[in-house]
Amino acid sequence: MNAELVRLEINEKKESPLEKWGSYLSARQWGTVREDYSEDGDAWNYFPHDHARSRVYKWGEDGLAGISDLLQNLCFSFSFWNGKDQFLKERLFGLGNNEGNHGEDVKELYYYLDNLPSHYYMKYLYKYPQAAFPYEKLREINLERNQHDPEYELLDTGIFDEDKYFDLLIEYAKINSEDIFIKVTATNRGGEKSNLDILPKLWFRNKWHYKTEVLNKPSITFLDNQSVHAEHYTMGEQFLYFSPTEEVLFTENETNFEKLFDRPNECEFVKDAFHEAIIHGTKRQELREKKSGTKCSPVYHLEIEAGQSKEIYLRLTNKEEKTPFPKGFEEIFNARKKEADDFYEKIQGTHSNAEQKNIQRQAFAGMLWNKQYYHYDVERWLNTSDGITPESEERKNGRNSAWKYLKNQDILSMPDNWEYPWYASWDTAFHCLSLAIIDPMFAKHQLTLLMREWYMDPRGQIPAYEWSFSAVNPPVHAFAAYQVYKIEERMYGKKDVDFLKRVFQKLIINFTWWTNRKDDDGNSIFEGGFLGLDNIGLFNRSADLPNGMQLEQADGTSWMGMYALDMMNIALEIAVNDISFEDTATKFYEHFVIIAEALNELGLWNEEDKFFYDVLSINNSDPYPLRIRSIIGLSPLFAVAVIGKDVLNKLPDFTKRMEWFQNYRKSNNLYLPQQENDHNNAILFSLVSHDRLLHLLDKLLDESEFLSKGGIRSLSKFYDKNPYKAVYGRRKFSIQYDPGDSTSDMFGGNSNWRGPVWMPINYLLIISMKSFGDFYGDDFKVECPKGSGVYKNLTEVGMEITERLLDIFERNEQGDRPVHGKHNWFYKKPENADLILFYEYFHGNNSCGLGASHQTGWTGLIANLILELKEKQFEGKKKVE
Repeated sequence: MNAELVRLEINEKKESPLEKWGSYLSARQWGTVREDYSEDGDAWNYFPHDHARSRVYKWGEDGLAGISDLLQNLCFSFSFWNGKDQFLKERLFGLGNNEGNHGEDVKELYYYLDNLPSHYYMKYLYKYPQAAFPYEKLREINLERNQHDPEYELLDTGIFDEDKYFDLLIEYAKINSEDIFIKVTATNRGGEKSNLDILPKLWFRNKWHYKTEVLNKPSITFLDNQSVHAEHYTMGEQFLYFSPTEEVLFTENETNFEKLFDRPNECEFVKDAFHEAIIHGTKRQELREKKSGTKCSPVYHLEIEAGQSKEIYLRLTNKEEKTPFPKGFEEIFNARKKEADDFYEKIQGTHSNAEQKNIQRQAFAGMLWNKQYYHYDVERWLNTSDGITPESEERKNGRNSAWKYLKNQDILSMPDNWEYPWYASWDTAFHCLSLAIIDPMFAKHQLTLLMREWYMDPRGQIPAYEWSFSAVNPPVHAFAAYQVYKIEERMYGKKDVDFLKRVFQKLIINFTWWTNRKDDDGNSIFEGGFLGLDNIGLFNRSADLPNGMQLEQADGTSWMGMYALDMMNIALEIAVNDISFEDTATKFYEHFVIIAEALNELGLWNEEDKFFYDVLSINNSDPYPLRIRSIIGLSPLFAVAVIGKDVLNKLPDFTKRMEWFQNYRKSNNLYLPQQENDHNNAILFSLVSHDRLLHLLDKLLDESEFLSKGGIRSLSKFYDKNPYKAVYGRRKFSIQYDPGDSTSDMFGGNSNWRGPVWMPINYLLIISMKSFGDFYGDDFKVECPKGSGVYKNLTEVGMEITERLLDIFERNEQGDRPVHGKHNWFYKKPENADLILFYEYFHGNNSCGLGASHQTGWTGLIANLILELKEKQFEGKKKVE
């Protein structure tokens, strides 16, 4: 076992498998629901970016490349100044939802280069222009553009054209869980000498302002020109040591009411004092003379020659050190980097090439940098004030008012801690699949948390996301739990049946909520609303329909079929070790059969088009299929499982009941969604029959429909030239293939399911193809791509989709990575050649990245796919040999 695996083994024995210090500091706390105390719920305008440097947060903190402790009492991050900006660069800038032509969007260049699950080594790169940062230009041009225009990005402004920028490489290396060395390396990429100010900040989150710790206000005290002492009533002592400097500034983490709200400040020194002191000289001497506060920073003014670098070192520890930087201390960074290399080499193995390992390593790094402290007590949020806006009845009865029992205060995996600095439950399920490869205990911890009593609705609903906890996300958590279990078994040889038991009990409650709340007619045809797919529907599927209208959803029903099948899988796995679970396996088997019958027999399959559709019922008249070929109609492919007869032989009661149920349905000519294959001694359970599978694959593997260069599109390309249109009353609805950013303002217009490629959906399809391939083998081959004359079995089809997804990130023959799109000129520079961004989704035609640029949440699944692809290729090679 290497050093990191030893650390993870130690953490596994803790009640909470987490390190005290980690990259838990969010990239954005402003513009979040938690900090919104307005009556109208306009979070972006209530707490905008321009307030963030001057206004105290209530629920968390943010910063640039920062860290915090588990409870985010004490925080550390960096501020920079190029001598030209109107304020210090201390947090990432981006557009609020009402400023961008496609919703919110970060407008910075930063990269998660490395991280370990224990955070003993972390590396982050920020690119800071030497010219004044174009804040207003980015706002103005994006506001001028419409939904059909591309977003105007930082690289489009020309500010990087002549390489006049700094590379700011930030590294953390721990001695132990309480002792952290920090290094920032500033490199001048420009052709002339340039000045840079660096302010490494240490500060306490302000709890005293909100009366929660008024009698225990922490403090940071000056010791000398290379150290300060921090003291907190629960954390105890902390020391920050740093390279000698002539200037150490102190202030208080307090709101500047005078500047923002034209009312007297509550204290003389406020949160934004460093900005005013460094840039305008305001009270700079007073801040030097002040020897204590709740926020402090040494100040370094550097002159860096063209092409040269300068380094600054710091050390954050809980012990007083007489010699904080002993001779040779710099080697800790090399040692921890070597441990990271050893850890990932053990995981990545020998089958992947250097390019693929780089992609995978940065994917894992993004997953770990996006772990964040998240605090939200809804009841307290509803019934208190932030000291700026009075309490109101509108708030008390507004957003999330039905979730008063939800009390979250944990380290959570975020989709993107700038764009989405809040958990989204179905995103989290996919995150856990990648996290399970490197830290299975944390992955299991995340899944279990979502279903704990302080998260889950008492009736069994899992909270969706903070903008609307009552929204309905796809029920993928049973799938995730079973996959995490199997990944841990494959990677580490451990079968954690206790985890399956714990999560299974909670999932039963959630499954029951779905059957009781999302099957209005009791016919096993499910609704669910938008199901996380935003604008994929002809209209907003979460909106209340007029009386007499009902939308029965092919994907809602398919997700539930998949849910039942995954619950059956979990129950069977447990039952092999604990026979008392046989009954529940039978229950979910029968659920699956009934849902499969409803999906296939009650009008969701269109025999003319050979495709599944949502169906609109109007006043009990004949159902009206919404004949749109999208992933809604492909979602029945997700529900598939292969059970070996060796497993069934160990479970006689389940097998007996299944055979009786099977014979009963056959004798009464009822639908039966399973097939047997004596050749491989297995049973296939699937929502899709052999013939219907062929028809769906005919569309799936057609490059004029779903199959793109970079994977499976969310909507058929057929609608590029043939938009789907419908009329209801005086209202006209239409859907057209949009391969890039959304041209619809549905759900804020910041994501698009009408053409682009989405990683989680592709991952589910690949997993399904593997299951079908395991069952059918070479007895079932299809033309792939359609019209190519090449026939592949379904395992090979999954590998084909995987290779296309990998093509998004790998260099092509021109040396371009499709993910970088029109900005490949920048990423061909030697210093940028290995940098990867992991976007929310990808263009359906050219594979460039779209949406959130650092969503190494579910896009991190590319790490899983690289492992699985290389294993399959290696197995195939061995067979040939």
